[in-house]
Amino acid sequence: MILILKPNTDPASPEFSRLTRHLDSLGDITWTRHDIQGTEQRLTEIYLLGNTKALSTSSMQGLPCVERAVRVQSSYRILGRHGHEDRQNGFSYNGVQFDQESLHVFAGLCAVDTPEHVEQMMQALQQHGQVTTRMGAYKPRTSPYSFQGHGASCLPWVFELAGTYGIKVIAMEVTHESHVDEIDATLELAGHPTGVMLQIGTRNTQNFELLKAVGRQSTYPILFKRGFGITLDESLNAAEYLASEGNPNVVFTLRGVKTSMGDPHRNLVDFSHVPVVKRLTRMPVCIDPSHSVGTRDVAPDGLTDVMHATAQGIIAGANMVLVDFHPVPAKALVDGPQALTTPELGWYLDDVAIAREAYLKRRQRARDHEGERYASGNTEATSATASR
Repeated sequence: MILILKPNTDPASPEFSRLTRHLDSLGDITWTRHDIQGTEQRLTEIYLLGNTKALSTSSMQGLPCVERAVRVQSSYRILGRHGHEDRQNGFSYNGVQFDQESLHVFAGLCAVDTPEHVEQMMQALQQHGQVTTRMGAYKPRTSPYSFQGHGASCLPWVFELAGTYGIKVIAMEVTHESHVDEIDATLELAGHPTGVMLQIGTRNTQNFELLKAVGRQSTYPILFKRGFGITLDESLNAAEYLASEGNPNVVFTLRGVKTSMGDPHRNLVDFSHVPVVKRLTRMPVCIDPSHSVGTRDVAPDGLTDVMHATAQGIIAGANMVLVDFHPVPAKALVDGPQALTTPELGWYLDDVAIAREAYLKRRQRARDHEGERYASGNTEATSATASR
């Protein structure tokens, strides 16, 4: 069961103390508190674990500070919807709002290589009004002899350049909990010129100890990638590990699944799951067309496969795009063949805007249709009453 408290409930208030004393007295039931910070208010939710079937929702809603009590309907206790569409979704971080209504493009380097390339990328982003990017410092690779990323040594100048060009959030993969400490220390030393969204890559989707460690910190939001060889349900349960440890600020990423049936693409694109994840959970949904497609091949219509895949995800309602760009893809140290070039950034963003406009029109048409059905139902009910 979930208790949704009244907005901006003060945990130091006498009312909150009375609530927690009552919860502590429930015997075989334990509880945890989770705060969700929105742009205008803070929402607190209390998660009750144990034999909650004996608790009535009406009695729990009568407790101090409680606005609503919700019965859990799926294994995604914290991240799930549980039949309540009006529960708050998303979060605000470093001045950027992430939810199931927003859309942000994180274009950048799959792997940080040189200060010159990083600066050229960030300069291009600034010119096109973008405040988010991806920059890989830690890179897990299939071969132990492949470039593994510059690691902590590149963080000072990456963060400094981000501050110079107004980049507010950098998506950056971590493969060990020590990487979080390195990011934290470098940001502190630099005076926090930017923000970081910690990325859990597809290879670490079921690295449960890493998930628990990253979930225990509440400073940074988390970009969680679906596992390339497991079911969607297994990946959603893995994302729940992050939230169960205390951090519900999670963005779920679809990045394709590993199968030869996706050939010639790198993975079988799974962007039809965008509305599924949004229906099952309250997480914003990201798509990664670069790692799904794996090339920058151009179709006969003049559009790259990456752009086509991007449009598929956005027109289905995606809230974030993680995409590889590089000033000189031939010199990229990781995944150069799939990176688009910085001169293509404006074109790419224009294509994103076209797909987004189409999605918003589709959504509005669905709402109009629902209104038409409601009006038709009322007319039929009125006619039936009049005939009697």
